Amino acid sequence: MSTPFPSASIASPVPSPGVTSSPAAPRSAPAQAAAAKPAPKAAPKRTPLMAQPRVQRVVYPVLVGLVLIALWQGLVTAMELPPYLVPSPILMMKTLFTDWAALGGSLWVTVKITVLAFVVATVAGVLISFLFVQSKRIETALFPYAVLLQVTPIVAVAPLIIIWVKDPTASMVICAALVALFPIISNTTLGLRSVEPDLQSYFQLNRATRVQTLLRLRIPSALPYFFGGLRISSGLALIGAVVAEFVAGTGGQGAGLAYQILQAGFQLNIPRMFAALLLISLTGVALFVLMAWLTRVALGGWHASENSMD
Repeated sequence: MSTPFPSASIASPVPSPGVTSSPAAPRSAPAQAAAAKPAPKAAPKRTPLMAQPRVQRVVYPVLVGLVLIALWQGLVTAMELPPYLVPSPILMMKTLFTDWAALGGSLWVTVKITVLAFVVATVAGVLISFLFVQSKRIETALFPYAVLLQVTPIVAVAPLIIIWVKDPTASMVICAALVALFPIISNTTLGLRSVEPDLQSYFQLNRATRVQTLLRLRIPSALPYFFGGLRISSGLALIGAVVAEFVAGTGGQGAGLAYQILQAGFQLNIPRMFAALLLISLTGVALFVLMAWLTRVALGGWHASENSMD
């Protein structure tokens, strides 16, 4: 039976006239390696220094501060304000260096009380939070008293504490710790209870004890909340220390910056008062920066709140 279409044979290509075909010469090994080597990637664009977020977080506040200081100096000079009303920034800095012998010792006393109160508040707050998270009934029964402690003015409580506690330093530490205690309790308790339900069910499925659940689940989940509480409590500890020094009114070698402010106010030495206020403000900023650095070190390797920051 004949096929409807004749089979066509595939003809080999015919070389053009005057052109001789020759087999392709094999490439040498170095040539093959060079061909297989990928093209070098273009170097990544380097971000300008002032466009980096870390640099901006430092430079921008400093620029705003310099503008405000220049405006302050200009207004004092233009309006010819006397130093006993509003001292100029230059006079304040001169007073800070001139009276550093007294202000430096008082700064050390205030910082010591602040750090001791902060440590006491942190330890007590964490222990109370551990107690609250173990039993909802205990938290329900005692948490209102923690709120009551927070809303009670420390100025009203400090005189009683100073009378009951004979040691002035210990009484001021207790007053400052009471001010800084509540943020630790509130944030840490919230963090210990803010665990993922699936992970909690997994721990219950594996019959984990309360101690295992606390150490391996609740504490890692509570760390961001805990460090947030530290940032707040560090500043509150400084405020509590200054308020306690105001109420105690201790002088001499154990006098803090609050006593220097009171004494400068009685003597109308306003530049010295502003210098003491500057030291208190710088101490608060230093404490906040230290807590932010600790947060970065502790959470920067695994938590999204720190990894998302440039």
